[in-house]
Amino acid sequence: MSPSSLSTAGVLLITVPGVAYGGVTLLSFLMKNVPGYLDNPVRRGLWRAGHAHAGVLVLFALVAMVYVDQSGLPDALKAVTRTLIVAAPILMPLGFFLSVVRPSDTKPNKLIHLTVAGGVCLAAGTLMLGIGLL
Repeated sequence: MSPSSLSTAGVLLITVPGVAYGGVTLLSFLMKNVPGYLDNPVRRGLWRAGHAHAGVLVLFALVAMVYVDQSGLPDALKAVTRTLIVAAPILMPLGFFLSVVRPSDTKPNKLIHLTVAGGVCLAAGTLMLGIGLL
């Protein structure tokens, strides 16, 4: 692997305990019947989605780093592809979590648009990577 992909993978691996901690936190909200979680289906659903997307997208980004190095893309486009793919597991969960940060929030605020930005980054990065591998 290239040094850039290795360091990116290192940062991604460091985030895994944070994702695990998030899962434990959500589990404790369920077990302790924390106000604003179980009684707020919108918040509960978005936080579960945020946690799930964080975990899956971090793993996806880790795997993608191997393929970025194998692609025929120029180095500058490899860097852009890496950045786009790594932006998704940051932006999407942030949008889910921050859009209903207060226990009383019953609808997402404008920060939900971070999920769209993360999706765009994911789509663009994977499209570039796919084209580079052909």
